[in-house]
Amino acid sequence: MVAGEIGIRPVAGKHGRAEFVDLGRRFAKGVPHSVPQLRSEQLELIDPDRNPFFGHARAQLFIAERDGVAVGRISGHIDELALELPPEQGMGPGTGMFGYFDAADEQAAHALLAAAEDWLRGQGMTRVLGPISMSVWEEPGLLVKGHDHAPMIMMGHHPDHYRSWIESAGYTTAKLLRTYELDVQKEFPPLIRRIVASGERNERITVRYVDKAQWEREVRIVLEILNDAWSDNWGFVPFTDRETVYAGKKLRPLIHEEINMIAELDGEPVAFMLTFPDVNDVLRKTGGKLFPFGWLRLLRWARNPRGSGMRVPLMGVRRSLHNSRLASQLAFMMISQIRHNAAENWDTERGEIGWVLDDNKGMVAIAETIGAKVNREYAVLEKTL
Repeated sequence: MVAGEIGIRPVAGKHGRAEFVDLGRRFAKGVPHSVPQLRSEQLELIDPDRNPFFGHARAQLFIAERDGVAVGRISGHIDELALELPPEQGMGPGTGMFGYFDAADEQAAHALLAAAEDWLRGQGMTRVLGPISMSVWEEPGLLVKGHDHAPMIMMGHHPDHYRSWIESAGYTTAKLLRTYELDVQKEFPPLIRRIVASGERNERITVRYVDKAQWEREVRIVLEILNDAWSDNWGFVPFTDRETVYAGKKLRPLIHEEINMIAELDGEPVAFMLTFPDVNDVLRKTGGKLFPFGWLRLLRWARNPRGSGMRVPLMGVRRSLHNSRLASQLAFMMISQIRHNAAENWDTERGEIGWVLDDNKGMVAIAETIGAKVNREYAVLEKTL
């Protein structure tokens, strides 16, 4: 390899995955407001033997080098379930993806994108979406607004110049995903309080807390509603049974019953809303390390996340209720109770909802009605191969 030339090499196996993760962590350290994540979690997400995403997906990891120094990384991956979806929902036949994108400069960025594209073409793909790292349920999109503050739990964070580097390689925006920030200490407007009170008087409606004593049952209920509620959404890929079990085990330590709700209509579950305390608050203090004492701080925080921000990453209402007044009423009832409990129990000041698709008119209207404001925006970009 001559001086200044970019070389791309595929990586695999335990050693290769560790090198890939550590390179990404090195890049993240140089990005203002980035929060160090747990290395063990990052390794698990790209391990085919541990992440059930690979039960319906295949991937190749690449590292770019210049003069023997690593200058970037990228993944090329294909989700078999995404290939089965209607093209009008954003994915569909021939659509591959790239993710875990980091680059030291535009030359390295273009070389990495070309490597992922070539691999996808060799797998029969005709279109590429990205960055999506690696499942659409993990970290979809490139941060294009909100670089001036740290991300909340399970949200990506990227330098602002990545967008121009990717677009200069021929990519255009396919979809925008947004998060909305909410002042948790502030009461909702009178109109919302009246809607909530009306729902509380309706004997057909029950809004209850998630029951951790029946955790497996609750996980099945939530993900069954999710798969139904989101089935027409752009980018939707259904959870498999294995992913349902995996997600349940991963999320259980983050669950506080008072801020996770299931709504029932005539005794049947029809909606849910999940809320996670922002673990990034404590990861920032421990440097993303569990040892020697980080795990003690993390354990104490998980039991009592006082003062932490709260994020609502997922909510859903069954399709049969979409575009109805009842759907909005159920959403307001759950948000209202979660807001109240977070403020009362943990002195939470800041909440975040999302991501929300930019054209999801129902969810956008709910966010705006309760006074939430867009604070971060992510772009999923696309290119024809």
